[in-house]
Amino acid sequence: MIDGNYVARVTPGLRVLSDDQKARIHGATLEILRRTGVRVLVPEVRALLSAAGCWLDGERVRIPPHLVDWAVRVAPKRVVLCDRDGDAAMFLEGYRSYYGTGSDTPYVIDAYSGQRRQAVLQDVADVARLVDALPHISFLMCMGIASDVPASISDLYHFRAMVANTAKPIVYTAWNLRNLRAIVEMAEAVAGGAGALQRNPFCALYAEPIAPLTHGTESCEKLLYICGKGLPVVYTPGLVTGASSPVTRAGAIAQANAELLSGLTICQLIREGTPVVAAGSGMMTMDMSSLLASYGAPEFMLDWCALSEMGHYYGLPIFGFAGVTDAKTFDQQAAAEGALWVLLAAQSGGNLIHDVGYVESGLTASYEMLVSMDEVIGSVERFMGGVEVSEEALALDVIDRVGPGGHFLGEMHTLHHFRENWYPSLLDRRNRAGWEAGGRLTLGDRASARVQEILKHHRPLPLDEPVSARLDAVLRQAESGVGRCS
Repeated sequence: MIDGNYVARVTPGLRVLSDDQKARIHGATLEILRRTGVRVLVPEVRALLSAAGCWLDGERVRIPPHLVDWAVRVAPKRVVLCDRDGDAAMFLEGYRSYYGTGSDTPYVIDAYSGQRRQAVLQDVADVARLVDALPHISFLMCMGIASDVPASISDLYHFRAMVANTAKPIVYTAWNLRNLRAIVEMAEAVAGGAGALQRNPFCALYAEPIAPLTHGTESCEKLLYICGKGLPVVYTPGLVTGASSPVTRAGAIAQANAELLSGLTICQLIREGTPVVAAGSGMMTMDMSSLLASYGAPEFMLDWCALSEMGHYYGLPIFGFAGVTDAKTFDQQAAAEGALWVLLAAQSGGNLIHDVGYVESGLTASYEMLVSMDEVIGSVERFMGGVEVSEEALALDVIDRVGPGGHFLGEMHTLHHFRENWYPSLLDRRNRAGWEAGGRLTLGDRASARVQEILKHHRPLPLDEPVSARLDAVLRQAESGVGRCS
């Protein structure tokens, strides 16, 4: 309350678990880690866990509850990601939600022909340019897996294309430790050195454990390196209920939570205080009629909302989903499922919300889906902005002046405030005559035109020439070793 004015954001209030249920899931998680444990495939990580009081049986590691509690306590409750210039851009904490694209789809829907095809490097660059231009998309993942560059180092090409085409924060993947070292070298060149990148990180590694309950060789090697440098990492599992986890909701949630908290514990043992996004898991539901993992299943949405609540229970930053669909192209199903995910993500208070623009259950990237969901995110963010209650907003003098039976169209109060309402750029609010006069365009038509407009006209700020040259040198060095790599 300041001078009688009060602006109340809508509090994310979606709740699928009671306090007792959260406590029981937490207890079940600790019991899984104590009794069943996890497989850890890298000896150096097993040694860290053993030294901290865990019980080892070959590759199996059983983790005592007090060590998990310690990891939750010391892990940062706020993870800050900056833009390419080092200015803070995203504060991953509490109920603050930021939306971005997904990663590593083998296919895209061509922006001009509308045909599904293999992704190429230009798609990675084009998605980065779209993200740079879209006002409600806060961070970038690469979307496509470029099929026109050497597969063994395509992740390096992805990073090079992303960082050259947007100033927004980046969440990246790396195929292996060797490539991760090269990507970090490029990131340090952009940031102005290793210290500058650690202080003001503009990028975060995305890595996963293997469900069920396994921390694999490549993931552990990446964690040893990235946590050792004190750089941010997103480490969350991607499991399929009924296949790599129990089919029941509570069992799947408890297993996913065990994978999350054991990963968090590993990260903190490597380097206490490592910034980790370690809550909110991908928990796709297997459709037993097709044996496909569904992104649009209500059970996936329910499970993620429950894990989001567990993340808030621990006070940890939360990884999430929005703007994603099982539809094969941007159609009515895609719009419905994608919009529902956006609203759920906002209502659940997820922090780093990814996969905006995914269609075909994560196999294909859609430019039209991305720009349309940007519009939906803007609408939802306006809704979450809440209601201002102030003398000016209550407008008692205006109401009294207009009186019963009058209208407010000619009032200066209306003129001063009507622009505070949210206005769409893609969604159509015209009457039918206006819509027909405008060509009877669908949302898909307008989204396609918007994509092409951005790709034609938007020019991101370029990298400085010395930095660009350094990135090219890292790529050339990696290319020279392709023939010697298995």
